[in-house]
Amino acid sequence: MHTDGDRRTGETGKGDAKAANRDNPGWADGLRQLYDSVVEEPLPDSFKELLSKLDDKS
Repeated sequence: MHTDGDRRTGETGKGDAKAANRDNPGWADGLRQLYDSVVEEPLPDSFKELLSKLDDKS
């Protein structure tokens, strides 16, 4: 018998993929990919300049 804690940690045994698909809506993967692409973008020069100015004031 599996508890709710088992399901949250992925320790349900057979059928884990089906359980994960049921718990993870399709849009969640797209949202994760979008988030990752934004995080990987380089920092704009204007932000670098602002951070440099803020560092100089301390």
